Amino acid sequence: MQPGFSFTLDATDGAARAGVLTTPHGSVHTPLFMPVATAATVKGVDIGRVAETGAGMILSNAYHLHLRPGEALVEQAGGLAAFMGWRGPTLTDSGGFQVFSLARQVKVTEEGAFFRSHIDGTPAAFTPENSMRIQERIGADVAMQMDHVVALPAPRETVADAMRRSLRWAARCREAHRRPDQALFAIVQGGLEADLRAESATRLREIGFPGYAVGGLSVGEGPDAMVAALHATVPHLPIDRPRYLMGVGQPWDIVAAVAAGIDMFDCVLPTRCGRNSLVYTFAGPLRLRNAMHASDEAPLEADCPCVACRHGRRYLRHLFLAGEMLGPVLASIHNLTFYQRLVARLRAAIVAGRLVAEADSLLAGLRGSAARPGDSHG
Repeated sequence: MQPGFSFTLDATDGAARAGVLTTPHGSVHTPLFMPVATAATVKGVDIGRVAETGAGMILSNAYHLHLRPGEALVEQAGGLAAFMGWRGPTLTDSGGFQVFSLARQVKVTEEGAFFRSHIDGTPAAFTPENSMRIQERIGADVAMQMDHVVALPAPRETVADAMRRSLRWAARCREAHRRPDQALFAIVQGGLEADLRAESATRLREIGFPGYAVGGLSVGEGPDAMVAALHATVPHLPIDRPRYLMGVGQPWDIVAAVAAGIDMFDCVLPTRCGRNSLVYTFAGPLRLRNAMHASDEAPLEADCPCVACRHGRRYLRHLFLAGEMLGPVLASIHNLTFYQRLVARLRAAIVAGRLVAEADSLLAGLRGSAARPGDSHG
């Protein structure tokens, strides 16, 4: 790793790990959940409240920041953390997923991705080299390689072609990356094909990176397929480097992924669900617009320290029914706090050597009686 970066393991329990990731902007414990600040803001929640949820590291997106306000302005402000008033570590996704999911008329060649901005339709291009330049100027502690993302399901030949292009792009990113105070993470691709995942992980390890992500999941493949892809990938990754599962996700998926050996997560669900009146609890998700909460004085969770839990469910329901903006804000804060409490419980269980029992207990509660909200990539 570069100077200022390290990853140490404090404990293991089966494949699960509890560790510490150290960056130039501070250290964070793993398992780790990163709130998503796509455009340098966690939707609806000011940066001070984000810190109060227990978050230690935040993710932003290079594609969105490049288009607006532009990496030059972020650099002028002193980098991503200073730009948004955050005092901890940050990570930028290269924008590969957004290029293919948001941009219009994308053309992919060996050189890179050529597309039109989803904002105003102006032509734009992402190559491994300019992706590195953009992320270096944005200045997050961790940058991600540019990768080729394909929608699933897809023919094996399509998945294999995109995976091998991602490998070639990874080598170009590694060569182009220059900033010594920024770690570059690789991204394993390969869809749901176990041998392609193994090939990708092995070849990325041979190139050598400070950290490794698992990409191309949480796109509707289902929890069993996701776990199978992780089991095909994780054994081929270095023990002494952090492992990051991109865009996941649901609380029960995080539990399963931690058990499979993943250290880092991000997802938009805490705030997206919060804005739509769905909140997570350890007894299952709650839909605050439901009439059953109309006269319920109980907090969302009695032992939750968040500001939302200073109010009763009936008040929170009222805010949503009245169209008051405070409702989505409080629900988002609660969900962000819940995710931090979840990974803290998983870490404590790993350290204590009781992850299997804790995972069984968590899953029994998390699934609850409410319907599971739909999966979404972060």
